[in-house]
Amino acid sequence: MKGQKNSFDPEKKHDAARRKFLGALSLGSVLALLGNAGPEIGTAAGRPTENAAADWKGGVGRRVITPQNGVWLAGFGTKRVPGGKLHDIWVKVLALQDKSGKKAVLVTSDNQGMSRTIYESLYKKVNENFGLDRSEFMLTFSHNHSGPCLTDDLVDYYPSDDDQREQVRAYTDWMESQVVEAVGEALKTMQSAEIHFSKGQCTFAVNRRENKEAEVPQLIAEGKLKGVVDHDVPVLSVKGKKGKKLLAVLFGYACHPTTLAGNEWSGDYPGFAQANLEATYPGTSAMFFNTCGGDQNPLPRRTLELCKKYGEMLSAAVKDVLGKPMKLLSKGLKTDFSFVNIDYEEVATREKLLPIASGTNPIHARWAKRMLAKLEDGEVFPTFYPYPVQAWQLGKELLLIGIGGEAVVDYSLRFKKEFGEAATWVSGYTNDMVAYIPSRRVWEEGGYEGGSHLDEYGRPAWRWAGDIEDRIAGEVQKLVSNVRSGK
Repeated sequence: MKGQKNSFDPEKKHDAARRKFLGALSLGSVLALLGNAGPEIGTAAGRPTENAAADWKGGVGRRVITPQNGVWLAGFGTKRVPGGKLHDIWVKVLALQDKSGKKAVLVTSDNQGMSRTIYESLYKKVNENFGLDRSEFMLTFSHNHSGPCLTDDLVDYYPSDDDQREQVRAYTDWMESQVVEAVGEALKTMQSAEIHFSKGQCTFAVNRRENKEAEVPQLIAEGKLKGVVDHDVPVLSVKGKKGKKLLAVLFGYACHPTTLAGNEWSGDYPGFAQANLEATYPGTSAMFFNTCGGDQNPLPRRTLELCKKYGEMLSAAVKDVLGKPMKLLSKGLKTDFSFVNIDYEEVATREKLLPIASGTNPIHARWAKRMLAKLEDGEVFPTFYPYPVQAWQLGKELLLIGIGGEAVVDYSLRFKKEFGEAATWVSGYTNDMVAYIPSRRVWEEGGYEGGSHLDEYGRPAWRWAGDIEDRIAGEVQKLVSNVRSGK
């Protein structure tokens, strides 16, 4: 991608719609604007076969995971003691099974980030309890900054003491038990289902690398927003009882859930979007996944009114898709998973860590002291990180790719171009928080997402090697080839 010019600027019609919407900042006006979004569920494009429901089974499970102890809120690198809630946060599970008995289980959650430690613990439990192999289990997290701190995620980011670390451990253990229970519920409640898919559009995400936050309202008004975005809203509906009852709606969007920065529990804009959909379609489990929003922010932000508004915008986009004909998913399920080694540019050494440990940046100092302790204990730092990559082929039509960490939007755009715009979905924030995952373009540009910030994620290095996109894309291509060929 070196030397290429950005060709993914937002379309003018999206900017116009966005300016019109943000001109009215009251929730009442938002609701009025959305008044035509009704509860009718669209049917498949073309007449479903009589055996459509026999091709698939679907089940859902869910648990409230709002903390009941004193664990701090995650994100922003500060101490945020909980002070109430706007709404509960959730873990939700969708279990699918094809006609051959092949299963796949997708977990969505309102968590900020699941560490490798948590992922491995959960995978071991679902493997032992339910017989799922690694490729059949996909763990996602919205990256919500109004959710709780979790074990081994951004461990040097917060000024935690022993008591807070114990609170985090206790909460994480309990949260994991709720995930496992929800997986069991989803598998136990599977029934014959029709699965449909399509996509809509939503326009509040802004490329934060290309637009200064303070200038965004004026840039919106002038139609001058810059940078790469992905405004697609992929939507999957799972309907039971002969295609009449909506069991679950899975939907995605590429944007940080960082509208709010207070101390109240919530799911941020995805939480409001899910609540809106579940109010419109009673008995439905609305499930959100963050596509590739590593360089995307909801702007402007920092008010509850805006957070609710973005939730309304996203839920309205999903309702619009559900109200129109959607494509019926054909039979067949294939899954694959692998770890690909992505190299560090430079591994931390004692000589470079010592001045950082005594420096003025508290996050970096905590990290450097922890790294020094590891070196003193004889640990040899690895030169690479095993990065999780996953692919599911659902029917002949739909490809779902799951990649770890905070992947920038270039990944979603690239894979949709390579594997098919209409039915390729890419979930970032999957299986392991890892760190920011830059494309080659972003790596060359540097900045927060592409520069030397791996230390903030607890890695023994500052930056990825420059071939990171090629490594990841090459492994994705292998997995996609496998699931499409049926290997």
